[in-house]
Amino acid sequence: MELSEDQKKALDRLLEWSRDQARSRYITLGGYAGTGKTTLIAVFRREAARLAPKFRVAFCSYTGRAAQHLKNKLKEAGAVFPGDTVGTIHGLIYDPQESGDGRITGWNRKDLLERDLVIVDEASMVDGVLWNDLLSYNIPVIAVGDHGQLPPIGGEFNLMASPEIMLNRIHRQAEGDPIIEVSRHARETGLVPPRRYGPGAVKYLMDDPDAQERSGELLQSYSGDTLILCGYNSTRVKLNRFIRGSLGFEGETPARNDRVICLRNNRKKGIFNGMLGTILEIAPDREGWYAARIQMDEREKPYDGLIYAAQFGAREAVNFTADRRNAAEGDLFDFGYAMTVHKAQGGQARRVVLFEERFPKMTDDMWRRWLYTGVTRAEEELYLFCS
Repeated sequence: MELSEDQKKALDRLLEWSRDQARSRYITLGGYAGTGKTTLIAVFRREAARLAPKFRVAFCSYTGRAAQHLKNKLKEAGAVFPGDTVGTIHGLIYDPQESGDGRITGWNRKDLLERDLVIVDEASMVDGVLWNDLLSYNIPVIAVGDHGQLPPIGGEFNLMASPEIMLNRIHRQAEGDPIIEVSRHARETGLVPPRRYGPGAVKYLMDDPDAQERSGELLQSYSGDTLILCGYNSTRVKLNRFIRGSLGFEGETPARNDRVICLRNNRKKGIFNGMLGTILEIAPDREGWYAARIQMDEREKPYDGLIYAAQFGAREAVNFTADRRNAAEGDLFDFGYAMTVHKAQGGQARRVVLFEERFPKMTDDMWRRWLYTGVTRAEEELYLFCS
């Protein structure tokens, strides 16, 4: 596996850091889409195994989909060794509490992690609470992320604000990728010119005669491997309504098989802002609440609990800060067919449909990050629409 010059320099930095007995507890590695971050980590892991055969590494990512993608890449590169694990950060450091019938009722932080190193992928998604829990084990951590993306939702913490090691050069295997080309336009200029960039990668202007028809076709063909992204919550509500209608759901009431998104962290139950799932069972409970069983995409066992009825179809997330009784009562979910780019951080899908919507108060830098984050959610197909 041949490395570029900046990858070689980054590898030397990582190996030097790992050998230094007085090293800091963690080091950050940033790289844009296509710069070969995973390739570099795979080479580093192989080199570490050569130097210390019994070295145990925990690879982890914020979402289950990203963790599976990382696992596949590492296996292809022959970079997973005995004693290594690959999974989500939450699965690494938290244990589930289960009721007598096997349902998860809460999560507790593990007392011990038997690992020599933790490598966190998609580290731009990690918030301050999760990061401090991870550091509490006093195990060295390499945090790897895309420093061109938006910071985590809420709070001031941003692990990838200024990475100690940076990869800036697009790896040659990625140079012909149309999605990488679109991401460069987004990151460097905040403007993606309307045209066809390759198979399954197109930017439309909404006044184009084909744009309305194409956007309708894409929304009507929604499936679980699609992300529909936008900027405004009002747009999100309209898109969710349209897609649900196309799928045969009636009215505004959540139903079995509806796709939903979590809007508020509940660490006790192991659900986090932006997580997606599918309703398995739902029924009215006490006034204003549904009792629901939801299969979260990131969990083997379903979520069970009360979810707030008034949140479905609402333009904003209900603020429970001043209402402790309701906050303790249950959780916030909404329809999850379309979502804002901020909610899609850390997620990826085979197909992404992105409606460009810029808030008036957005700085140019924040707009570039918003557009770049949305574009880089796409794995194979990307369709952009701009008024």
